[in-house]
Amino acid sequence: MSSDPRFNAMPDANGYFGPYGGQLVPPHLKQAMDDINLAYEEIRQREDFQQELASLFADYVGRPSPIFHARRLSEQLGGAQIHLKREDLNHTGAHKINHCLGEALLAKFMGKKKVIAETGAGQHGVALATACALVGIPCEIHMGQVDIEKEHPNVTKMKILGCKLIAVTRGGATLKEAVDSAFEEYLKDPHNYIYAIGSVVGPHPFPKMVRDFQSIIGTEAREQFLAKHGRLPDHVVACVGGGSNAMGMFTAFLEDAAVELVGIEPAGESLDKPGRHSATLTKGKPGELHGMACYVLEDADGNPSAVHSIASGLDYPGVGPQHSYLKDIGRVNYQTATDQECLDAFMTLSRVEGIIPALESAHAVAWAIRSAPTLSKESHILVNLSGRGDKDADYVANLLGL
Repeated sequence: MSSDPRFNAMPDANGYFGPYGGQLVPPHLKQAMDDINLAYEEIRQREDFQQELASLFADYVGRPSPIFHARRLSEQLGGAQIHLKREDLNHTGAHKINHCLGEALLAKFMGKKKVIAETGAGQHGVALATACALVGIPCEIHMGQVDIEKEHPNVTKMKILGCKLIAVTRGGATLKEAVDSAFEEYLKDPHNYIYAIGSVVGPHPFPKMVRDFQSIIGTEAREQFLAKHGRLPDHVVACVGGGSNAMGMFTAFLEDAAVELVGIEPAGESLDKPGRHSATLTKGKPGELHGMACYVLEDADGNPSAVHSIASGLDYPGVGPQHSYLKDIGRVNYQTATDQECLDAFMTLSRVEGIIPALESAHAVAWAIRSAPTLSKESHILVNLSGRGDKDADYVANLLGL
């Protein structure tokens, strides 16, 4: 049990992190969520499941992912040392494969006939299509039309992997609408379908379950950094949309009071332009969305606001309930980076270190670039480089006229 009472039993038996989380769903769907929770709690205790997942992490995903010291970037900035947890080197190119393997194995264990999910940038869609191909279960992915056009390489991969891709054209045609569409399809037959949520969001048990599968990131990183440097990093940084890569990284460091945890939200075009950013924790307020209580960006009528980010995986008007709780208690410092800062970081890391990051991850890199010169050379920043930028390369090249 945690020695810090703020982190005991997170979530509680009803799926709450403080006042956030829960199962804000109709009664018949609550039963389906409870069934998933029971199955998850059973399967996670089984040694054969743990061994199979560990084997897949090692031999299929390529874990542990390394930590790379970005020496040239650190030298150019003249300040703190920047290190990158290389989740971009995972099979399928991002952290998403960590929980997708777990969810696909859970679906198979429960005898489900179809796995349904949403995707924004396509990384979750590719990872889930990959995992479903591996375990032999049909997969259906809902993706906003705007994101389909931005993230064509991932769309192609999903089709090659055999998933059924549903283009969502309603509303803003991005991540929120993809979630709505996927959830509606799931509601048609929750007994035979499972909705494999792509982040630490949605009704209980998904915020807990996705966090648990992703926590391998921080567990590895903490051990690796200690082994190499004999100390912990001063700052641990990750981008935050729904928040899966950040919770995966932060969980292992929650009780290390000397380690500042920094979550970077997308400021988009400007925090002063409603609908043109996705900074939920920075500009939102407590509300309800997609079966959970969390911080929400709302419009004047109290509905989820239109949102924007240059990074398709971050344009979501809500955020994981555990992030909402960690904001309230002050354990995580949530800040923002604009589209322009993200683009600059994307190009800087590419040309200084030869690493093309996902636009999502580039938000966290932007904070490191902004902050390193203000810190001493003895300080260490550990960035979760949650994905690679293959999917974004053509979009960025067109944007910049390269």
